[in-house]
Formats: sequence, structure tokens, C-alpha cells
Amino acid sequence: MVNIDAQDFLLRGWALYYRGVSASVRQEALQAFERALELDPGSIDGRIGIGAVLTDDLVLSFSNSREQDIARADQALSEALERDLNRSMAHFAMGVLRRVQNRLSDSKIELETAIALDRNNARAFQQLGLTLMWLGQPETAIPKIEKAIRLNPYDPNIVSYYWALGSSNLVSGRIDDAASLLEKARAANPRLFFVHLWLAAPLALREELDEAKNSLAQSLKLRPEVSSLARWRAEYPWYSNAKFVALAEPTLYAGLRRAGFPEE
Repeated sequence: MVNIDAQDFLLRGWALYYRGVSASVRQEALQAFERALELDPGSIDGRIGIGAVLTDDLVLSFSNSREQDIARADQALSEALERDLNRSMAHFAMGVLRRVQNRLSDSKIELETAIALDRNNARAFQQLGLTLMWLGQPETAIPKIEKAIRLNPYDPNIVSYYWALGSSNLVSGRIDDAASLLEKARAANPRLFFVHLWLAAPLALREELDEAKNSLAQSLKLRPEVSSLARWRAEYPWYSNAKFVALAEPTLYAGLRRAGFPEE
């Protein structure tokens, strides 16, 4: 009889975590980390894995119990960091979670700490870029995301990198670059609603209205709950940060309105 220990489940969990994103794969990864923690209740890596998966699910809108998953991720990551403050992935996941909680300054600190602990943590560079963008600093964000791509150009989730870079270019006013990068993101993974939603904006701003409307329709097909700017901001409150809104109004939001995305 094969003896499967906690380490086996940790290895399985991380292998699944780094695969191309899908709800089913994330669920398998979470179950593997949960089993590792059952077998070894003191496992730091089990806690980090649980926190990382739950946080990703919140960002990707895979979560079916948002407040419960926020609380659970916060507990798992806080417990991991209480045991060892020098885990780059723990700070990375906490940085993303703090953004989910609309604590953007805390998110920036955690992601910068993750990078200080591991200069090759490409996902931390990418997520730091996103947090900087929502803080209203896309010009500072762009080099961070470009570095993430250089560090890990073959990441199975490269869609997130191209989306982040395209988004930062869009709110910086580089409409053509944004459209090209967001199209790359869509080609890398067409199953994420927010890629289609963001892409609709530069297409509309370039007067490619049929393509913009098709992109918007695909977003609504994938996530019908996000059917207006108001609902989008309610679900993702960091989109309402004043400095970000000042940049998004003439770019992202203007393009979406032109594509037919309603205000309410």
C-alpha cells in the first residue's frame, strides 16, 4: 500500500496551482492543500497554498462565498506569516488579498516584501503592477509587469500578465498598445470575462464598434452578473479608487460606454 504524506499533497497542490487557470483545477489544488494540512496541522506551506488558491478564486470570480473565502484566506495567510515572515509566496498572496479587501497601500507593501524575499517571483511583480495601476500609477506599473513577463514568459497563466500590461497601457492612454496586448491575453485564455470586458474599451475607442460589442457580449456571457459599471465597481471596489477613476474615465470607462456597457 502506497503511503501518501503531506508533502505529496503539497507537491500536487502547487503543480495544479501553476497550471492554466480554470475553476475545476483551482478546486483540485485547494483540496490538495487542505489534505496536506489535515495530515500535517502545523504545515506553513499548506496554509500558504490554501490562502493563495482562495485569493486567486476571489480575483478570478470563481468564489461562491466571497466573505467566507476572504476570512478564510486571511486566517490561513496570517497564521503562515506568524510562523515564518520570510515566505515570499505568503506575502504575495496576502498582497493580492489586501487588494481584494480594497486596502491598496497594504497590498503594495506586501507585494514589495514578496519581491524583496524573492527577486524572481514573477507573479509578485505582475500583481504589484496591478496594485500600482489601481493606485493611479500606471506608468510605474508598466515596468513591473514587463519584468514579470521577462522573468516568466512561458507561465501557463501568461494571460494575466498580458491583461495587466494591456490594462495599464489603456489607462495610460496608449490605446493601440492596449488593444494589441489585450488581444494577446484573450488568445492566451478566452475563458476570463474581464479580459473581454477590458478589450471592449480600446476597440470602441478606435471606433471598431462591432468588435467592441462582440467582446462585451462575450464578457456578459461568461459573467452575466457584471452587467453594468455600477455592478462591476460594487464587486471590485478597488475600481472606484479616485486616482484610478481619474485615469479610467477618459479611457476604460469611456470606451465601455461607447461599446454600450450601461452605467447602472
